[in-house]
Amino acid sequence: MTDTLNIHNWQYLHGEPSCDARLKVVPEDFIVREDLGFTPCGEGEHILLYIRKRGQNTQWIARELARLAGVTQREVTWAGLKDRHAVTEQWFGVHLPGKAEPDFSSLESEDVQILDRGRHNKKLKIGALKGNWFELNVTELSNTDGLAARLTAIAERGVPNYYGDQRFGHHFGNLDHARAMFNGRKIKDRNKRSMYLSAARSYLFNLAVSQRLEAGMAEQLLAGDCLMLAGTQSFFTLNDDNPLNETMQARFAEGDVRISAPLWGRGRLPSVDAAAELEQAALNDHQDLCQGLENQGLKQERRPLLLKPQQMSWQLEDNSARLSFWLPAGSYATSVVREIAKDAQSE
Repeated sequence: MTDTLNIHNWQYLHGEPSCDARLKVVPEDFIVREDLGFTPCGEGEHILLYIRKRGQNTQWIARELARLAGVTQREVTWAGLKDRHAVTEQWFGVHLPGKAEPDFSSLESEDVQILDRGRHNKKLKIGALKGNWFELNVTELSNTDGLAARLTAIAERGVPNYYGDQRFGHHFGNLDHARAMFNGRKIKDRNKRSMYLSAARSYLFNLAVSQRLEAGMAEQLLAGDCLMLAGTQSFFTLNDDNPLNETMQARFAEGDVRISAPLWGRGRLPSVDAAAELEQAALNDHQDLCQGLENQGLKQERRPLLLKPQQMSWQLEDNSARLSFWLPAGSYATSVVREIAKDAQSE
């Protein structure tokens, strides 16, 4: 059996890349800017701060904000975790009902700057952002033959919407923890428990996506597919009420609807017929993870099969490629880079 605990064994949409490369040689090779989708309203119990950081992780910034504000760490929130080995700009929220804004100036340094701030009337929650802008520098490309054409294909057709390898921990250790938890080990830390559940669910999703690509059906509708409406989490199943006809094919071609893959949980798999058979076959050897997620109370959800970078542009120079694009929240830039070079995730 193929070692599926290796991101390079998951199927590619554009064929396996012919070159190696490096990513994140220095933090400036990986720049991320949050697109929150809204601006602070100017009043309320929460202070939102837009912070640029270099070489620092999200949790460290949150702890420092809590210390300077004189609040517990639970009063400091963020919309999404950001990589430490990068230059990132992200929003943080500090809950300060009835209190004046603290002096956060001592947080600033050569590697940390507060770019913007404002009062807001709602808590900043995980996932409460529209997307992220990325500027990536892929260096030490071993071969650039055909790279421009490959980048054009990625911009036009997208890439598999895989969860990045950082979701699974070192040597996929988070999966081992998830299996131990499913077998009865008590995990008191809520954040760790959530991390292990997420790893198991993400792994099953990636397997289902890879199986679909291997079957050559990533860009073709199947009877019983679950289609997601573009820009939303809503989906419907191709069945007698929503038949696979020319109108549906046209909607798919125009990008109005997208093929989805399962995020496993309780309840009946919403796909049916040929699509359900393909998804179930991909997960047959991992019923322990499926059952564990169900026992933990997670419900069946869906996620788009493919990911298309928006406003993608690039510059090729010698043996490097500078990329710029926007991705919706929950997507991974490394899934884009993975289709460009085989070892570009390595630091």
